[in-house]
Amino acid sequence: MAKPNYAFEKRQRELEKKRKKEEKAQRKAAGQAQPAEDSAAATDDAAGPREDQAPPAGGADPAR
Repeated sequence: MAKPNYAFEKRQRELEKKRKKEEKAQRKAAGQAQPAEDSAAATDDAAGPREDQAPPAGGADPAR
């Protein structure tokens, strides 16, 4: 009876894990590429007032 080749089986498992990891990275990169363009406008609004905008009325003045 032939003995099992554990080294071959281990290598196959490692290759499968590597392949799945690469596929996941590609999906993640492809998913981030599209929403990044759309979210640029949303992050500008969420960052707070810009320098050319006046501060909100009645807000706390840090100079006092």
